Order: sequence, then structure tokens, then C-alpha cells
Amino acid sequence: MLRVGLVGVFLAVAVAGQAQSAMDKDLMEVSVPGLEKLYAQHKYTVTQVTEWYLGRIERYNSVYKAVETLDRKGALAVAAAEDKQTAAERKAAGPLWGVPIVIKANTSIAGLVTTDGWKGYIIPGKELVAPKDATVVARLKAAGAVILGKTNMPDFAASDTTMSSSYGRTGNAYDVRYSPGGSSGGTSMAVAGNLATFGQGTDTANSVRQPAGLSALVGVLPTRGLVSIAGIAPLDWLLDNTGPLARDVTTAAMALDAMRGEDPLDFRTKGSAAEAEKGSFTRYLKKDALKGKRFAVPGFILRGNEKDFVSEGVLQPETREMLMKAIEQMRAAGATVVVDESVLPMDFLTATHAIDTKPYKAEGTEGFLKEFGPAAYHSTAEYEKATGDPFPGSLIGKKGGEQTPQSAIESDPLAEATFWGPQKKALEMYYDAMKRLKLDGFVYPAVQQPNYDETAAGAQKGGPHSSTGWVNKIGVPAVVVPGGFYANGLPFGLEISGARWKDGEVLGYAYAYEQATHNRKGPVLRGGSE
Repeated sequence: MLRVGLVGVFLAVAVAGQAQSAMDKDLMEVSVPGLEKLYAQHKYTVTQVTEWYLGRIERYNSVYKAVETLDRKGALAVAAAEDKQTAAERKAAGPLWGVPIVIKANTSIAGLVTTDGWKGYIIPGKELVAPKDATVVARLKAAGAVILGKTNMPDFAASDTTMSSSYGRTGNAYDVRYSPGGSSGGTSMAVAGNLATFGQGTDTANSVRQPAGLSALVGVLPTRGLVSIAGIAPLDWLLDNTGPLARDVTTAAMALDAMRGEDPLDFRTKGSAAEAEKGSFTRYLKKDALKGKRFAVPGFILRGNEKDFVSEGVLQPETREMLMKAIEQMRAAGATVVVDESVLPMDFLTATHAIDTKPYKAEGTEGFLKEFGPAAYHSTAEYEKATGDPFPGSLIGKKGGEQTPQSAIESDPLAEATFWGPQKKALEMYYDAMKRLKLDGFVYPAVQQPNYDETAAGAQKGGPHSSTGWVNKIGVPAVVVPGGFYANGLPFGLEISGARWKDGEVLGYAYAYEQATHNRKGPVLRGGSE
């Protein structure tokens, strides 16, 4: 009897192992359309898929520290509710039904702490518990997504790597010693390592795109105004933006479909429905989208030896070589790419530096706390009273103890000279170059230097820098797509920018490049083989 019992146990273990192996094969690197197909075949329930992702988080998160707040209970409750829906209800469900995702720690989810990467928002009894969802979270939920939890980020999203005072350091999925990028490094590691189907990030100067480039991901910076930032703790709200990180362009396009839309809480989204392309962004995803199209590399990126360019991110020889290989791949896919230092030279970069947001930083922070702060405080003054601690000056226009006079940009008579006018001038320079050379967009490295081991003695801790913040300054869309791998096996990302409100077209270029190259290959995580 004992022998029979043991045989039964061994058989049960073997069957369970086979089932796990099948799920691993089906779900590793799965896209949203791929997951939809599995659901349509009734191969897995939403609960089973959610538990698969939760299991991976539990297996790898202690090493990589990507997910700061795991909402196991909430995720499984949503999954169970979706599994109970009738066939008719499923047919009417949103396009992200049953898709497990992660949200960045600066983005409000009702009932969870918005850490913003900062220990000041996790003081016991004074935590910043969100009273409601950020607009983008509400839209992702309405589309049927299952939120697994919130991802780590550097304090206030103000770094090119991911080390936070609230949770610690996140490692890169391809080598835990290396940076995952910043500030959406927690999301990039979670998505690259298959801890979620896709994730949401935020981007003030490169914070979706740089992590995407360092993790062989697709990262989308939408036209500013396409997606609401209401409910996202601001770093610099006039430059802040939010978009998806995914392993493939199709998933990123579907995610952006769900995230977009006007919002009275974000005045910059007003009128976006009329300005933006109509219909789903997936209709632009065609394999021949690069044929006959023209692009150029910004000259200021090519001139990486300029002394006054060091702070922007110098183009290193290894990265230049990777860029040239990616350009040849684009040419092979039918595109023309102009490489000329006279296209968007240093004068353009100087023009973007004239766009001044400092007088309006407090407006963004105070507005966020007013709408999305916890019961204990709804302003910076109330935070200081509730906690007894000073509020970070960098978020309200203070630097080195000096306070820049603050105004509301909507009513400030100087706003035209300070922000709108300089932005218009820089944008005109961008469009003039496109018109003169009949360009459809620009291409350049998502990060201008290779990644490095940030755990090594003496290594800088600020992350590999990237000169892509100019895109935020003028509010145009940009998409990062996997562009290959360096000799050491770490990813290189290619970035493509385009004209305002042409997000679908830019996604189409990225898709055509993706399909022509299939550059992405998944990482092997430490602690198990994939």
C-alpha cells in the first residue's frame, strides 16, 4: 500500500510539473494577442495566469526587487471575478481582459500607498494611501487589466537608475548587477523578466524610454496630452508623461489605446480626441511601414565630443557602432536614414534648454496632493504639519535653499515668454528640419552609452545617462524598440520620434523594424533558467 501511495504521489508531482512546464512555454514572452488566444481556447483561466505571474514575482523579486507593493489579494479577486463572467460579458469586456500588469509606484491606485520611491511617503500612520485611482489606472482597469502591484522607482523619479529610499535597488533583468534604467526601472525589470504582461511607466526626461532601451523592451512616450497624468505624483508636471513598457509593439499599442483620452483633471488633454489619430493604434502596425519613409539622426547626438554636451549624455563609440547597425537594419526594411551633423545641431538643443518649467513646479505638486493625497494631508504645508518633516524643495521650485517664485501657468502673464514661446520655437526648429529634408521622424540611441555594473567598487550610482529629455520639452511622441545586443549580452535600444499626434505612425515604424529584425531575446533570470 505504501509503494502504491508513493507511486501516486510521484505521478501527481510529474503531472503538476508537466502542467507548469506547459504554462511556462505558453506564457513566457506572451503578448496580449497571444494571451487572448489562450483564453479563447479555454486553455487557462485568468486566475491561473495571474497565479503564474504572482509565482514568478515571488520567485525572483527578492533578487531583482522590481515590485515594491504586491497586491496578491486584489489581483486574485479581479481574476476570480473575470473568470465568473458569462460568455456574453466576456465578449463585451475591454481589450485587456485578463491581462496581468504592473503600475509604477508614483501612480495612484485606490487603497494602496503611492510611495513615489520616497521614505517620506511611507512613514507609519502617515502613508500616502491613495483615495482614488489615477486616471490612467482607472482606464486600464476598465479595459479589463489585472493589476499585480506597484513597481520600484528612484525617489521622485529623479534618476537614471532605480535606487529608492522606500525600497532599495532594482537590478537589470539581463544582469542584476547592472542598472535597469530609471526612473521606470522597476517596471522595465518586471516586464523584461516576465513578471507581468506589460507595465506602466512615467517619463519626464527619458524615464520610460531609457529603461526600455536597457531592457530590450518597447517603451512609448506619447504625444503630451494624449494620456492624462492626473493622479501621478509629479517630478516636473509640465514635462511629465506616462506610457506603456512592453515586450512587443502590438502589446504597447493596445495598452496605449486603453490609456489615452481627455481628462478634466489634466488641462493638456483638452481637445486631444480631435487632434489624435482615430481608431486603434494597432491599425498602423504594418510590416512595410518603413518602406519609402525618411529619417535622420539629430546632429547634436552625433557630436558627442562637445564639451558642453557632457551633461546630456555623450555618444560612446560602442553605442555609435550599435546605432549604425540599427540604421542599416532600417535601410534594409526600406527606409532612408540621413546621418548629418547639420540636422538638428546644438542650436536646437540650446533652444530646448530655454523652455523653463521651474516657476510652475509647485502647482503640479500641490495639485496632486489636493486631489490624490491621503486623509492626513492635501498640501505640502499639511504634510509638514502632519509629519513634522520638511517637504522636498526640489518638488516645489526650491534649489540650494533658494525659492524660484511660483505661479499657476494657466494664469501667469509671463508663461508665454517662460514656457509656451520657447517651446513653440524649439518645436518649429524640429518641424523645419522635417520639412526641409522631407522626414517622417528621427532615429537615435535610447541611451547614448553602454550600461555598466553599478555594484562595482567606485562605479557611479546615477545610471547610464541619456540625451532624450528634449522630446519631453517639445511634447512629441517617441517609441523605443529593441535594437540588438552589445558584445557583453546587454541590450541596445533604438528610439524613433515623430510629429505631434502621429503616435500611431511612430508605432508603425517601430513595428516594421521589430518584425524585420526580431532583435528581442528574453533574459535568463538568476535563480532559474527560462
